[in-house]
Amino acid sequence: MNITRTVSMALGCASMIVAAACAQEAPASAETEAAAPAAPQFTINDVEAAPDEWREVEAENLWVLDTTKGRIVVEMLPEVAPAHVEQFRAITRSGDFDGTVFHRVIDDFMAQGGDIFALKGRESGLPNIEGEFTFRRNPNDMVMNPIGPAQDAKQGLYKGFPMASQAQFVAEMTADNLLDSWIPHCPGIVSTARTNDPNSANSQFFLMRHQASHLDKQYTAWGRVLEGFDVVRAIKKGPEPNGTPIENPDVLNKAVMASDLPEGERPKVYVQRTDTQEWTDRLAAAAQLKNDICDLPRVPAVVEG
Repeated sequence: MNITRTVSMALGCASMIVAAACAQEAPASAETEAAAPAAPQFTINDVEAAPDEWREVEAENLWVLDTTKGRIVVEMLPEVAPAHVEQFRAITRSGDFDGTVFHRVIDDFMAQGGDIFALKGRESGLPNIEGEFTFRRNPNDMVMNPIGPAQDAKQGLYKGFPMASQAQFVAEMTADNLLDSWIPHCPGIVSTARTNDPNSANSQFFLMRHQASHLDKQYTAWGRVLEGFDVVRAIKKGPEPNGTPIENPDVLNKAVMASDLPEGERPKVYVQRTDTQEWTDRLAAAAQLKNDICDLPRVPAVVEG
C-alpha cells in the first residue's frame, strides 16, 4: 500500500501539512484570533447536585493523551467525522502514537503531532482518509443549541462542541432535508493534518491553541479538549514563522482510549448540557452582540479520575 508521506520534521512551509495556514497564520490576524475565555470551573459535587444539567461522555469517545507537559483529555465526535474517529482509535490501539512528538507548534495557532514516520521510519499502515470537512445534519435528530433564532442560526453548540451550519430553514429546500454542518476551528478543537491533497489525512493531528477560521471546511475537525487546554497552550513552541524544527520537542508519551483502561482507572467525564436556560440566555446574548461561536467560553467539563 502506497501512502503519501505527510510531513518531515525538517520540511519548510511549502510542504507543511496545514497547508492553508502557511500563507495565513500571522499572529493576531483576523483569521487567528485570541483564545476563547476560559471555561468556568466545576467539580463532581456540582454534577451530583444537578445531574440533569450534565452529560456523561462515553468512554469509547474519550481519547487520553499523556504528554511531557501533562494530561489532555479529548472527546471524539464520531457523528461528524466517523472515518477519522475510527482511524484515530485504531492507531491509538496500535500504540503507534506513543513516543511521537509535537513537531510543529505555532504559539498563536496550533500544536501538531502524530508523525509516526519521524519516530519509526514507517507510516501507520492504514490508508489515507477521505476528507470529512462537512457532514449532513438532520436538524431534528441532531439539535444544535443556536446563537439566535433556530430557523436562521448558522452557529451554535452540540454536545458542548461549537458547531456551524446552514440555516435550519434550508433543510426544507434540500432533497434529503439535511444541512451542511461542520466544527469550527475554535480554541481546544482537535483537527486532522494533511497535504495539499484533501484526501491525504492519515495519522497527524493538531490541537487548536487559538481560533483559525480559515481552516474551517478545509480540514477535518472531530474532537474537543475537555481537560488540559492549559497543557495544549504550554506545549513547547517552535521558531517563527513555521513552528518547526523544535529542539527537544514535547512528547506524546502515551495515547489511550479510555474504554481500553481497566474500569477502575478510567476517567469519568461529564460535560455541561447547553440546552438549559442558562445557556439559552448566554447564546441569546451572543446573538445580540453578534459574537462568533468561538468567542463564547468553552463549555465546561468535569473529569474525575
